Amino acid sequence: MSVKSQHLVAFLFLTAKQSFPETLVEYRQWLDARKATSEELTTEVIRRSHDSQRELNAFRVIRDERALAEAKAADERLAKGESLPLLGVPVAIKDDTDIAGETTPFGCPGEFPVIKHDSEVVRRLRKAGAVIVGKTTTPEIGQWCFTESKATGSTRNPWDLRFTPGGSSGGSASAVSAGVVPAAVGSDGAGSIRIPASWCGLVGIKPERGRVSAAPEPESFLGLAVSGPLAKTVADAAILFDAIAGNAKADIHRLPDLPQPLAHSAMTDPPKLRIGLSLKIPYALFKCELDEDIGLAVSDAAERIAAMGHSLTEVTPDYGYLLGATFVPRSHAAISEWGARIPDKSLLDPRTQANITNGARIPSFVVGTSRKLESKLRGSLMKTFSEVDVLVIPSTAQRPLMIGEAGGLTNWETDRLVTTTCPMAWPWNVVGWPGVNIPVGFHSSSPSPKSRKGKGVPLESMSYARLPIGAQLLGPPGSEPLLVSLAAQYERECGFPDAGPQGWLVPP
Repeated sequence: MSVKSQHLVAFLFLTAKQSFPETLVEYRQWLDARKATSEELTTEVIRRSHDSQRELNAFRVIRDERALAEAKAADERLAKGESLPLLGVPVAIKDDTDIAGETTPFGCPGEFPVIKHDSEVVRRLRKAGAVIVGKTTTPEIGQWCFTESKATGSTRNPWDLRFTPGGSSGGSASAVSAGVVPAAVGSDGAGSIRIPASWCGLVGIKPERGRVSAAPEPESFLGLAVSGPLAKTVADAAILFDAIAGNAKADIHRLPDLPQPLAHSAMTDPPKLRIGLSLKIPYALFKCELDEDIGLAVSDAAERIAAMGHSLTEVTPDYGYLLGATFVPRSHAAISEWGARIPDKSLLDPRTQANITNGARIPSFVVGTSRKLESKLRGSLMKTFSEVDVLVIPSTAQRPLMIGEAGGLTNWETDRLVTTTCPMAWPWNVVGWPGVNIPVGFHSSSPSPKSRKGKGVPLESMSYARLPIGAQLLGPPGSEPLLVSLAAQYERECGFPDAGPQGWLVPP
């Protein structure tokens, strides 16, 4: 049977049931109840992945044959009565994650070697029974809060195709928000899970450093980055988190297992908490302003949380200028370190080439000193958690960038655009603590008066569809269970917005 015929048979089978699972939990329920096979579900997800490419462009590679083989194997295991958390469930991974038989260009153009061994994250996904349908798009070396590159083009936001889904885990966020896959793995080195989760109306979990393995690397981006889930619900994100959490021998950063699975935390209300609201923008090289819609939505969400039985106070975290001063050399050195893997750097965006060169010029003692200062920075921020249990802040300062808004900009102009749009997430990467993005509202139907100055984009005169707003729930070390429990309580009592428009998910 041809691939097209397989797609048609699966579509007719599933639509005959007059429904299709939307969340990861529902996929599991369908498989457990034998309402559909993994092969049928995976075939439909592959069809959606291909059909959405023209408008969303969320995938760098779709693993048609290999994913279907994994699905068939999962069906055999299900038929024997085997039970695993993700057995037969199709998911996607970001293209910075190694999977045997594929390349890992991390958004970069050129010919990259085929990977021979799975990363630890993929190994754990396989151990949990997941079917990996493809690798999602990302900007070059995950540098920016938009997912556009010379290698894969522009990835778009399902809520409004004129806008980016965010970055650098933009492909994962776009695919999940559109209903192409129920959940996906991303990575977060300066907000790269929380930013696209915010702009796509998703739950995104940035784990504490050392909670999820970086193997085969000893650490990811000099300790700034960590892999984590993007999903439509807290329960889905928690299940995927549980599947990938854990360490390997190669890891520099290692943490003990959490006392219980996050999936359990997602079903349990937290105790009465001290909630701290802060709209303060951390230190940045450029002047930043908070969009009015975002400030109102996050403040309203904090008040809703308080109404659930918690106390609320406004706080001002001690970010300090040293936080930014340590992040810049560390992040640029990490870009340069990753850039050494690129076969032909002449194919890269000139901004990436410059960042690789600049990163290589940073003396090792500067990077070392920035890392040694981390304990002092942690101490400063830890003072906030003597006053509150959970910090609530905006995930971004501005609405999503338009597709092409950063095109043609110099490095300096790009840094200014990215920094002024997304200055809220990166501090938690420096200290390595956990955070969760939850959807809390929408932007109004027109941009705020003080629009950005992108290249050739008449922002002042345009209107646009509803674009989501996200808030970060941030905590100290080991607080993933508390953050997830609070996020789930908010979801149950206040609700999350529905997914974005899915008009491209049409019959074959």
